[in-house]
This record gives sequence, structure tokens and C-alpha cells, in this order.
Amino acid sequence: MTSSILEEAGYSVGLYMSPHILDFVERVGTAHNTFPSSVYDRAVQELQEGISLISPNDLPGGRALTWFELVTLFAFLCFRTAKVDWGVYEVGLGGRLDATNVLLPTVCAIGPIELEHTQYLGNTVEKIAGEKAGIIKDRVPVVIATQKPSVKNVFIAVAKKHKAPIKFVDDLLAAYTFSYSSKSGDNRYKMNIHLESNLFRVPIDTYLQLLGEFQVQNAALAAFAVKTIFPDMDEQIIARGLSRAFLPGRFEMLPHPGKFYGITELVLDGAHTVNSVRYTMRTFSTLFTSKNAHLLFGCAADKDAEDIASCFKGYFSRITLTRPGSIKQSDMERMKLAFSTAGLHFAAYDDYTFAICRAMEDASTESVPLLVTGSFYLIAEVKKFLAVQR
Repeated sequence: MTSSILEEAGYSVGLYMSPHILDFVERVGTAHNTFPSSVYDRAVQELQEGISLISPNDLPGGRALTWFELVTLFAFLCFRTAKVDWGVYEVGLGGRLDATNVLLPTVCAIGPIELEHTQYLGNTVEKIAGEKAGIIKDRVPVVIATQKPSVKNVFIAVAKKHKAPIKFVDDLLAAYTFSYSSKSGDNRYKMNIHLESNLFRVPIDTYLQLLGEFQVQNAALAAFAVKTIFPDMDEQIIARGLSRAFLPGRFEMLPHPGKFYGITELVLDGAHTVNSVRYTMRTFSTLFTSKNAHLLFGCAADKDAEDIASCFKGYFSRITLTRPGSIKQSDMERMKLAFSTAGLHFAAYDDYTFAICRAMEDASTESVPLLVTGSFYLIAEVKKFLAVQR
């Protein structure tokens, strides 16, 4: 959303984010596209030449460079080669020790905190907030999503230490409304939003292609981050930028997919935490009020399958469980136990290609919506499967 607004304002923008779903360059590109291949080629060459000159003795503790560090460096080189006006970087894991944290940003933005990657970031939201707060720099303004009071206090303390101006979305957002309506195109629904704030000369009225009430908060966070840099930016530019923002695999809707034309709506959502699944289900149940819908679910072994499973109670007439592809380790027995304990009936298949085909055929035969969620890796496998079926 931030990069889309900046691009709408006429700037060239580099966007670094994760994960990718089908193509690696989804991670490193512009707000709405990829760079010319010459940019990637030159960055790869510079990266290889530079890395080849580094002796293992020059690395702290002799530790080899990680994949994410190399990809982050690749993004730096791409943006420099492309001579972008602005770079928008999504932090990888945590913040304090993240590879992106070598940057000195113009503004920082932090989204909602929840329990995730607890083995690395800590087992409480306050500890995780402490890691996320590591991106706050001396005198660099930071805009933060609505948080619980104890988390808010962590950020306030770190910002005070760095003399960094700090603002929270719930303090800046005077009022907001949202509603859903249908539109033409692949994503058949849009979300109309209305944002009011003292930072805006006029309210922002626009629509989002990214669906879900939490996206209203994300839109506000992006708008406030941009307004922090450009306080005089026209609200219409922000509105148009927000309306153009889109990400694959985030409540992405594919009506009548390929030969499975009986599926009334295929919804792909990479939600893989308890809160994100709750938000997904809130949006799904608002748009599709009938309980006669199907679910295809698969998550990685480190996800909270037990609490996630309970989010699906009372919504689906058929549930299929599978592994989220071959890349991420999964725990099918834990998934099955979690869904059984939640009182959910399901069919489970180790073979994710078979599971995808079976779920598609069942939803098509019964002419019902199908939600695929639990992992971006599973979303990728569904997209690959559909591409072969065309």
C-alpha cells in the first residue's frame, strides 16, 4: 500500500517483500511490476563479484551468509541499479537482528503484534514487540498499528530512548467505515473505505482490492506513514494509490477456475497465524453467508494448528487437510489431531496434489465456494495445479 501510494504520487519505487508465491522476483520489484531483466542481471553480477571477495574470516564468528541476507543485499543492489526514488522494505523476521535493519529509513511502520516465530522472538507479545521495536532509529519517526496497552508501552519506551517521534493508528484515526460491494474482474468484490484523521485535509474515500477489516487498519497505517514524509500530499493521490494496491494470495478470489467451473468462488489466502485466520474467516463468512462451503487447509509444522482449527468450527460442510507442498516441513498427525479435537470432520491426504484435485472436484460438483488457506506454500501449489489444468 505504501509503495502504491508513492508510485501514484509520481515517484519510482522499489518494493522488497516476502514471500513470493510463483516467481522469485515477486520479492524484489516495483509497486506493481518487476524491474527490467537487465536490472536483475546487473545486480546478480555485482552480488556474485562482491561475495567472492569476502573471506570467511571476515564474517562475524565465521558464520556463512544466510539466504535472506543475500536476498536483502540483492534488493539493495537492484534498487540502486534501477535508481529508484524510494525503497519500501518489509522486514523479514523480527526487526532488531533482521538483515534489513542495516538501513537508515526515513520513516518506520510496525503492524499488529501477535505470537509468531516464538522460538526466535520470544514467547510473549511484549518480548516480540521488543524485537520489532529494534527497527526504531534515532529521531526517525515511527507509525504503529493499534496494539494492546502492554505492547504499546514497549514501543513508547524504545521510541523515547531514541528520541523518535511516535504515533499510533488508533490515536491518529478519528473514524473509519467500510463496506463490501461487487465489481467486475477477477477479484469480484471490493471494499469501500472511509478514513478520517486530523492529518488529512479531507477524509479519504476509496476502495481496496485487499479485503478484510484489518486491511482498513493497514491502509490507515500506510497513509499515515506517507503523510509523515509528505504532510502536504493530496488525499486523492493516497486514495488512488490505496485502490491500486494488490497482493496475490491475500484473500485472492478466482471465480470459476479453469475446468472446475462449478466452484462458485475459489478464495486463496495465505493466513497461517491464529489472528490472520480469524480475520480471514470473518471476511469469508461476511461475503459467503451460507454454511455450505468447503475448506482446503495445510500448515507448516511450526504453526499453531490447535488454535487455528477452532477458527473453522461451524463454517464448512467439507474439510480437506494436506501438507502445504514439499518445501515446508509439516506435521499431518498433529493437524489431524487438532481438527479432531476441535470436533471437525475432515478427509486428510499426504499427497497435496491429490488433495488439491479432490478438494477442487468436490467443490465444483457441489457448486460451492472453496477456501484454501494455512500457508502461502499451499497457495503456490494450488496456482501451479490450476496452471497445468488449463
